[in-house]
Amino acid sequence: MSVPAPGLPARVRIHEVGARDGLQNEKTAVPTEVKAEFVRRLAGAGLTTIEATSFVHPKWVPQLADAEQLFPLLADVDAALPVLVPNERGLDRALALGATRIAVFGSATETFASRNLNRTVAESLAMFEPVVARAKEGGAHVRGYLSMCFGDPWEGAVPVHQVVSVARALLDLGCDELSLGDTIGVATPGHVQALLSALNEAGVTTDRIGVHFHDTYGQALSNTLAALQHGVTTVDASAGGLGGCPYAKSATGNLATEDLVWMLDGLGIETGVDLAALTATSVWMAERLGRPSPSRTVRALSHKE
Repeated sequence: MSVPAPGLPARVRIHEVGARDGLQNEKTAVPTEVKAEFVRRLAGAGLTTIEATSFVHPKWVPQLADAEQLFPLLADVDAALPVLVPNERGLDRALALGATRIAVFGSATETFASRNLNRTVAESLAMFEPVVARAKEGGAHVRGYLSMCFGDPWEGAVPVHQVVSVARALLDLGCDELSLGDTIGVATPGHVQALLSALNEAGVTTDRIGVHFHDTYGQALSNTLAALQHGVTTVDASAGGLGGCPYAKSATGNLATEDLVWMLDGLGIETGVDLAALTATSVWMAERLGRPSPSRTVRALSHKE
């Protein structure tokens, strides 16, 4: 039953990351054709933004080594298809295939920047500067991911002012939007609202902010609700709850898109997503991965059937 709550947005755009962030950790290679069909089914379920792949060196993320083969197969998909690029070489590969939505992936902490990018935070921002500039010159939309916004497995709790500083720097490079990542899933609602308020005070408007929560401690939906109460209307999620982070051992799965849609449907918030079709897609993908989906909503709805 849909029972709206006061003070929430009328519509939320789900930034689906299952095909990229969700699959990148899979040890067994997923065939390119299966990835393409996954994206098509996600679009068919009503998702309008589906992160397709990453143009990273195959050595670092072997699962996404087929980016050049996959992306052209998605030319007929009726959805925005962002791709992650780590540097100018990755950008060149993406632009050569006609990508119009680009994402870069930064860190709010020095340790994770060193382990993930082999650079300091300042050096990583310097690396992103020409990437963002060239992408913008070419008319592309640029998203800046910022990881470790709430806690870091090596450094512990991350000060809000530290996150705000790096977030502001990413936007100053020219990023159109910012995705705040709770990479190891330690955020709680008060922390979420404190960071969002601090960003607003630093001149970052809420309409440029998306949130990306992991469900390590079961807090992803409560944190999402806190963000919605603050006015955020872009939420990252992964179909079936796939994914985590290959460079942070304590990171578990992303917020499951089905769990998010169930909550939003119940609040009367529009998403344009057909929950039954999405659930069927995640069941289909889980069968190809050889294990059940971790999403509670997928389990509940597929069990009913």
